[in-house]
Amino acid sequence: MNALLLRDLRLAIRAGGGFGLGLAFFLILATLVPLAVGPRPDLLAPVAPGILWLGALLACLLSLDRIFALDAEDGSLDLLAMAPLPLEGVATTKALAHWITTGLPLALAAGPLSLLLFLSASALPWLILALLVGTPALSWLGTFGAALTVGLRRGSLLLSLLVLPLYIPTLVFGAEVVRRGAAGLPVATPLALLAAITLGCVALLPFATAAALRVNLR
Repeated sequence: MNALLLRDLRLAIRAGGGFGLGLAFFLILATLVPLAVGPRPDLLAPVAPGILWLGALLACLLSLDRIFALDAEDGSLDLLAMAPLPLEGVATTKALAHWITTGLPLALAAGPLSLLLFLSASALPWLILALLVGTPALSWLGTFGAALTVGLRRGSLLLSLLVLPLYIPTLVFGAEVVRRGAAGLPVATPLALLAAITLGCVALLPFATAAALRVNLR
């Protein structure tokens, strides 16, 4: 698993498909929204949690089709299926690599970018915490969607349609954590629900992803 994780990390950094593309999209969104709406704190501050979480969600979505597509094209996916490492382990490693190169950088970059949207200082720790807790669910769900569409023509469009509805609970509770943090309200309930979604995805989705890969590799 360690060798596969390091391989995927090197490929993502060299190709820029996960590491650079997601950060660039996040930066563009955080920059364009104030330009479109106007630099007015009274307008931007209330919607900043939703905008930042939506930007993180869409940034994660950009690189999902690369999780298994490159391996399917060069035949590496067939070799992984025959390797001693079970497909559940392959799915977990792929999702972890995607999170390290996409979700983790987005969580770290969200702090400086939130200043462009006039997010209050009291909400900044909750924004970073919510992204660190919630973005793994996006990667694990995206890996499952990528396994369902691997090998299909125009699979990226179908992948987006499949995954976006599954992202909605994470988006809702993640933005609610930041919104309550900005207002000084208790955040325990939405944060616990966000963590429960992530833990459920990490525990269950590798088995569903492996089953989808076995069907597509027959």
